[in-house]
Amino acid sequence: MTTRTELPPLREHLLDVGTQKIFVAESGDGPPVLLLHGGGPGASGVSNYQRNIRELAKEYRVIVPDLPGYGRSTKGVDGSDPFGYLADGIRGVLDRLGLDKAHFVGNSYGGACALRLALDTPDRVDRMVLMGPGGIGTTRSLPTPGLNSLLNYYSGDGPSRLKLEKFIRTHLVFNAADVPDSVIDARYRDSIDPEVVAAPPLRRPSGPNALRTLWKMDFTRDARLSRLPVPTLVLWGAADKVNRPAGGRMLADRMPNCDLYLVANTGHWVQFERADLFNRLCADFLAGRR
Repeated sequence: MTTRTELPPLREHLLDVGTQKIFVAESGDGPPVLLLHGGGPGASGVSNYQRNIRELAKEYRVIVPDLPGYGRSTKGVDGSDPFGYLADGIRGVLDRLGLDKAHFVGNSYGGACALRLALDTPDRVDRMVLMGPGGIGTTRSLPTPGLNSLLNYYSGDGPSRLKLEKFIRTHLVFNAADVPDSVIDARYRDSIDPEVVAAPPLRRPSGPNALRTLWKMDFTRDARLSRLPVPTLVLWGAADKVNRPAGGRMLADRMPNCDLYLVANTGHWVQFERADLFNRLCADFLAGRR
């Protein structure tokens, strides 16, 4: 596993996308690839991909947004269709950057965003890499302990560093010692931003339309999945405790152009835990190298 986490020089923008402001960091030149982060408390683009940006930027124009609701982007997410809301925001980032098409890499919540964007507008997506994406078979079984831990972070007695550390070390990764205290400290600080506490970007659907929202958030019930032409690589940690690894086979069985790689001794954070493997597979797949 790589231990090189220092970041290259980053070009930073705060883009006006409709009524939102979306923060974007960039590095490198070449074919554009957007790295979309997960939805855990305190998540942000650069922090989630700190072990990947430098290597991928050797070959690609790496574009790392903070998803709507996170980091330095406008807070709040439309709870009636969260994946659609995120996809609309990131499609707006493409428009603001003058990009007709790009590669997409998405982890967890970011993977769900990338997949929804591809289903709605497949002409905007070149190739796609998904790591343990959300929304795969979510209405077919009860939530995992890891997902429950994530969704309960802002409820009960509210957010705390202890809660966040337990989520990350117990549910997010295979080897708890692989996550430095500095990562947990930084994510905790971001998770208690008053705007985020007032409007958590990832929460359980509730209200009279909760069931309809849940069905919208399960891609395995979307008939478009079997017709999606975008070449896709799915990477799933075999020990993922947040989104079940069986979701990888669901995608491979339904998507016509999908490769599946199950990563041994790895949890939900493939790009962090197995950075060298991830960087190599990602760079080769996006370039069309076998």
